[in-house]
Amino acid sequence: MTTSLLHLSFIINYSRGRWGCQISDRGLEDISSAKCVSNLTSISLWGMIGITDKGVVHLVSRANSLQHLNIGGTFITDASLFAIADNCPYLKSVILWSCRHVIADGILVLVSKCRRLESINIWGTRISVDCCIAMLTIRPPLDIKLGGLL
Repeated sequence: MTTSLLHLSFIINYSRGRWGCQISDRGLEDISSAKCVSNLTSISLWGMIGITDKGVVHLVSRANSLQHLNIGGTFITDASLFAIADNCPYLKSVILWSCRHVIADGILVLVSKCRRLESINIWGTRISVDCCIAMLTIRPPLDIKLGGLL
C-alpha cells in the first residue's frame, strides 16, 4: 500500500461587501498564525480599509503558497510588494486596484521576483506608462490591467 501526502489548499475571500465583513491587520496576524496558512492559495482583501503593510507583510511571510492575491482598495505601500516578492514564489495574479500608495519601485520588484506572475491589475494606481513598459520588458507575456493612469 502506497502512502501519499494529501495537499490541501484553501481560499479566503474577505472582500468588502461580503456579509458586511471587515478585517484588520490584527485579523491577518491571526490568520497567519493558523497551522494551515502555508496551504493558502488565494485571498481577497479587496476594499478592506483596515489593512496596511503591517498585516500584509505578516500574512505573506507565512502564506508562501499564494497564487492569487487581491489587495485592491487597501492602504498598502511598496513595503507590502517587497514582502510579497520575497515570500510568494507561486504568485500568478495580483490585484492592486486603487492602491494609491504603491509606486513603480515596488511593482517592478514584484514583477521581477514573482516569476510565475501572469496578471497584474494596477487600475487606479499612480503607475506610469513607463512603468508598464518596464514591466513588459521584464515579463513580456504579463497581462497588465490598467486604467486611470496619472
